[in-house]
Amino acid sequence: MAELADRLGVDERTVRRYVDHLIDLDVPVESVRGRYGGYRLAPGYRMPPLMLSDDEALAVLLGLVAGRRAGLTTAAGTASETATAKIRRVLPERLARRLDTVLESLAFTAPPGEFAVPETAVLLTVADAVRHRRPISIRYTAADGRRSERTLHPYGLVAHSGRWYVTGADPEIGEDRTFRLDRIADARALPGSFEPPAGLDPAQHVLTGFATARYRHEVVLRIQGTAEQIRVRLPAGVATVEECPSEEGMDPGDEGWLRVEVRAERLDWLPAVLASLDRPFVIERPDELRDLVAALADRLAASARRTAG
Repeated sequence: MAELADRLGVDERTVRRYVDHLIDLDVPVESVRGRYGGYRLAPGYRMPPLMLSDDEALAVLLGLVAGRRAGLTTAAGTASETATAKIRRVLPERLARRLDTVLESLAFTAPPGEFAVPETAVLLTVADAVRHRRPISIRYTAADGRRSERTLHPYGLVAHSGRWYVTGADPEIGEDRTFRLDRIADARALPGSFEPPAGLDPAQHVLTGFATARYRHEVVLRIQGTAEQIRVRLPAGVATVEECPSEEGMDPGDEGWLRVEVRAERLDWLPAVLASLDRPFVIERPDELRDLVAALADRLAASARRTAG
């Protein structure tokens, strides 16, 4: 026991805890008494290629299921299924049955979406370029079908709403760009290196790009409350939120007023979102939104006055 503890760099109590853990995983560990006693595997037993505890196995399998449901898999559509099957085969039967029970009884509150997923080779190439700060050449197909080949200095990979994105600098135009990975047909590393901007947050960079992209309507609001309260209904990928001074005629109360900007193709969803915030707000523009909010208020008031029968 002492020799084994010394070889592992732990104390004897930890060795005993390790042995108990192996026994829980159905590994036949035998205790041998005597001067040269200790622990040994039962004769003829071979350790499986993968050993996971209950918590570890559940975390891995749930991660595979959740990744498939969220669209965070690669273009090999069956990869998560085959990986799940392989892990299931090497688990102890006791643990495998328990995990099957969990997976069979698990239900999602929303159906899985149909996501276009990136090629594995593209994802791995871009990830390697991000890590080693190397430029890459990509062949890209835009939403309107236009194809182009460009050089990119990738800052980071971002997974958002079932999509993979890469954000970085396009040295040819001198601007930062964000591209969907599933629209990249090919990516290859280029010689050289680059230095990304200090303190850059790729995820925030992508979300800010979504919130400030050009859309049909530019909505400007003043909402009384905290940024956290507003973000519950208007997340960073939808709206920008910044502080603004209290305006004359507005009673700031205990909380200040925040300036909120939203860019959207349609306005019909915004009145219900504003109502659900349950915070005082002022519409600066457009007037069309003011009319939609008033119409929603009239419908709600009419429904409140309506009685059964």
